Amino acid sequence: MDYVIKNGTVCLEGEHFRADVTVREGKIQALGQAVHSGHEQVIDADGLYVCPGGIDAHTHMDLQQSPQYRACDDFYSGGVAAACGGTTTILDHMAFGPAGCSLRYPFERYRKLAVPCPVDYSFHGVIQHVDDQVLQELGQLIDEGFPSFKAYTTYGYPVGEKKLMQLLPVIKKHGGLLTVHAESDGITNALRDALGPQDLQPIGQAKTRPNVAEAAAVSRVLAAARACGDAPVYIVHTSAHESLDQLRLARRQGQRHIYSETCPQYLLLTEEKFRHGGPMEGIKYMLAPPLRKAEDNQALWQALADGTIQTVATDHCPFTIAEKQENVSDFRNCPGGVSGVEERMPLLFSEGVLKGRLTLERFVQVTSANVAKIFGLYPRKGTLLPGSDADIVLIDPKGTRTFARENLHTTCGYSPYEGMTVQATIRLTMLRGEIIAKDNQFCGKRGYGTLLYRFRDKR
Repeated sequence: MDYVIKNGTVCLEGEHFRADVTVREGKIQALGQAVHSGHEQVIDADGLYVCPGGIDAHTHMDLQQSPQYRACDDFYSGGVAAACGGTTTILDHMAFGPAGCSLRYPFERYRKLAVPCPVDYSFHGVIQHVDDQVLQELGQLIDEGFPSFKAYTTYGYPVGEKKLMQLLPVIKKHGGLLTVHAESDGITNALRDALGPQDLQPIGQAKTRPNVAEAAAVSRVLAAARACGDAPVYIVHTSAHESLDQLRLARRQGQRHIYSETCPQYLLLTEEKFRHGGPMEGIKYMLAPPLRKAEDNQALWQALADGTIQTVATDHCPFTIAEKQENVSDFRNCPGGVSGVEERMPLLFSEGVLKGRLTLERFVQVTSANVAKIFGLYPRKGTLLPGSDADIVLIDPKGTRTFARENLHTTCGYSPYEGMTVQATIRLTMLRGEIIAKDNQFCGKRGYGTLLYRFRDKR
C-alpha cells in the first residue's frame, strides 16, 4: 500500500513545516504538496506531528541476566511494545556468552532470538575478555556491519584501562564505536560489601552506586579514548550530573568523537521511588545506575537541550513483579532493569516538547536522527527525507494517556511510570511503509522486522 499523509506538521532534525508526505514502495518519495496517482491511501494528519520513527539504541530483549533471571520481554513482545510507543528500530545489547567464548558467539544466538521481532533491529556486540582472537574478530564484525560493541567497567567482566587501550585502536581503525556502561567496580563493590543486615532495603542501590562511581568511570573511559587519538566512545545511560562535567571537559580539550545517552528514568524519576510505598514497592525500581536526585534530573534535561547528551534510549530490560519482590530482603540479589521502550516517545514529547524543555527539532534528534547518525543508519533511518525508509510516527499533542498495566504491552505487568499521565499520544506507527500500530493497538506482523547492517563514517 502507498500512502499520502496530508495536513500534518513534518518534523526533521533541523526544521519543521506543514507538508504532505508521499510514501511509495516503503520509502519516502516526496515532501510537499502531494501529486496523487490515484491508488494511494490518504491519512489525514491535521493537528498531528509527523516524525521519523523512533530508534531506541539501548534495549535488552530476552536477556539472560543470571542463571536464575531472564528478561520477560522477548523480541516479539518487546517489539510490539516498541511499535505501540512509536519506535520502529531497536539496537539490542546482547547478553554475555559462556566464559571464554568468541566475540562472534552471541551474534549467532541473537540472530535466532530476534527472528520474531516485528520492528527493525540490530545488535551491539559485547566484550568479555580481550585477546588476539577477540581483536581480530572485532575488526571483522565491524567491517561486516556490526560497528558497535559494549564494555562494562563493572559486573562479571570489568574492562579496565589496559583493555580499553587494546580495544580502542582497533575500533577506531575500522570505524567502530565502543559503548560503555561506566561505573567504578572498586567503589560499588566496596560499598556493597560493607553493608550490614540493616542496609539491604532498596534504597541501598542508590547508596552503593553513588554519582561519583559513575563520574570516575566516565573520566577514565574518556581519558583512554583521548590517549588513543580521540577514539570514538559512547557512554550509555548517563545519570549523574558529575558525568556531564567530565563530558564537557573532554570536549573542551578537543575530543570530538565522544557521545552520551540518557534514559527517561533519569530525566523523570528520583531515588525517592526506592522509599515511597515501602520496600515491596521500591524494589520494582531496581536498576543500574540507580535513580538519582532531582538536581540530576534538571542537569540532564539541560544537557539534552545544549547537546552535551545526544540521545535518549531506554535500557529496556523488565522483570516481573514477583521476580523483583522475592528479593525484597536483599536488593543485591534482585534482577536489575525496568521497561521503557513503549513509554519513551510520548514521555519525551509530553515532558520535553510540550513543557518547553526540548524543541521539536531536538526531539527528533535525540529520539531518532542522532541515533541513526551515531550508529551507522543515517539516512536510511532517522529522517523523513526522500529516499529514506518510510518509518513514520504520528504524534497527537492533544491526546492524553495515563500509563497503566492494562494499556501497556510489556509482559512484566507494571511500568516505572505507572500512573503518570502524558499529554501526547502515538496515533500511528509505520515501518517501511506498513502500518504496524494504530491508537495503541498493534497491527503489525510477527517477524516483519529486518536485521540492519550498519556502517559508520571512519572519519
